[in-house]
Amino acid sequence: MLAAAQLLSDSATHLTARYTPTRSTGACHTSIHTQRTPQQAHAIGLDCGFTLSASQCASATMSLAVLHSRALSGMDAPAVTVEVHLANGLPSFTLVGLPDTEVKEARDRVRAAIQNAQFEFPARRITVNLAPADLPKESGRFDLPIALGILAASGQIDLAALRDVECVGELSLSGELRPIRGALAMAVHATQAQRALLLPIDNAAEAALDSRATIYPARSLLAVCAHLSGREPLVQQPHTPITHTAAALPDLQEVKGQHAPKRALEIAAAGQHSLLMVGPPGTGKSMLAARLPSLMPALDEGRALEVAALHSIAGRFKPEHWQQRPYRAPHHTASAAALVGGGADPRPGEISLAHHGVLFLDELPEFDRRVLESLREPLETGHISLARAARRVDYPARFQLVAAMNPCPCGYYGHPDGRCRCTPDQISRYRGKLSGPLLDRIDMTVEVAALPVSDLQHATSGETSATVRQRVEAALAVQMQRQQKPNALLDPKEVDAHCTPDEAGQQLLAQAMQRLQLSARAYHRILRVARTIADLQNSAHVSSAHIAEAVQLRRHAIT
Repeated sequence: MLAAAQLLSDSATHLTARYTPTRSTGACHTSIHTQRTPQQAHAIGLDCGFTLSASQCASATMSLAVLHSRALSGMDAPAVTVEVHLANGLPSFTLVGLPDTEVKEARDRVRAAIQNAQFEFPARRITVNLAPADLPKESGRFDLPIALGILAASGQIDLAALRDVECVGELSLSGELRPIRGALAMAVHATQAQRALLLPIDNAAEAALDSRATIYPARSLLAVCAHLSGREPLVQQPHTPITHTAAALPDLQEVKGQHAPKRALEIAAAGQHSLLMVGPPGTGKSMLAARLPSLMPALDEGRALEVAALHSIAGRFKPEHWQQRPYRAPHHTASAAALVGGGADPRPGEISLAHHGVLFLDELPEFDRRVLESLREPLETGHISLARAARRVDYPARFQLVAAMNPCPCGYYGHPDGRCRCTPDQISRYRGKLSGPLLDRIDMTVEVAALPVSDLQHATSGETSATVRQRVEAALAVQMQRQQKPNALLDPKEVDAHCTPDEAGQQLLAQAMQRLQLSARAYHRILRVARTIADLQNSAHVSSAHIAEAVQLRRHAIT
């Protein structure tokens, strides 16, 4: 009898808590949807074959509230059900469902936020379950649904307005809502589940980038509760598209001389090819790399959403960077986890943050060799898989690699003044830091020589980035019309279909393959670069002149 009364008091605010006692005559199922009065509890007891006393019916005061939220797992945002259960007993606050330390700390944040919002924190046995139990939960994004669940389970608010709404948000001790990471990914998945998303106001513009999403921004827990009571409804975030404004990127005209590297940079931008620049210190390698984004067209909306989602997951999204090509330049002391992604909760690394943009590695031989070798697979596949004991996540990593290095340890090998004093053994060891398989994956290598003083004294008179970008955009438009992808992404079958040179070009390429001892991968990369050179010249066919320039850009490979 006491057990039946205790179970009958386990009532849900909005979802069904099912009680199934077993008797000798059969089984009885009772569904409790809301908190019951003592009279209702007594009637339910009679239906089940039990007789409850008045005191037992009055003690049937347990309740359950259920809300919807989202976790993050790579680019995915799996659904999480937040169940809050209040029971009689000594006051306690228990979190279950594989929460990490950040989630467990929600107990103190939620308690203070509820009290500072002038609500009563129930002095009862509180159990919060984050389902599914086998999905790791991290960060403070579950603070808001936990707080709302406690208030609903204790009868202080009504959750009817949140039946088709998902809630995320970290609470401050004052009850204010703080921004979270991954809001755009959550908005996309909430839309797919046909639910709206309630989140901090600082994340509203980011989440509204998905034009299909229904977004309700809020400043505080109190504002959410006022919305649920109908006193001050939250205003839906309008889908105002972010206007792309051309950023003040460095201009190519600022680089004096260096006509061959500028030509290589234009080819790299037109076909999204990888590029290695080799030369003494102070010759403009970093300046040239920084100006590559100014030669590339702005991202279309689909690719811009991919980039924004990745930066949102990393907590680095900025609306002013909308549709801009990412440019990442990590220091040479970066670890493998920083470059390709990782950690106990795997987050995107520099190669993913450079997705659809430029990854510049300056002082390439100074990077740890194991870090550089980790780039080999992403350069080929365009994505990275991070496997950990508890989970496995995939991130896109279709970046354009641009690297720079000195020709020797002192940096002045081949300099006109002959100042280099490095021995052949030192030079060999220095260049040997770069493996053959990695270099084989780089499309072009160009020498950036020291400029004579006369070139430095004259005013710049080269082409502007805008002028070069017009040719790049025209070449990319031809590629999109022909094969719906840049030349650098052509597979071997597509190379045979679109990049086959004329007879003179085939003979020249065969001689280059034999004399330079190039690999099959290098063969296809030369053809892709030659196809890009032909597109820049608006040529329908790849000629021997295009092959010759592509081979010239390959023969300087460091060995």
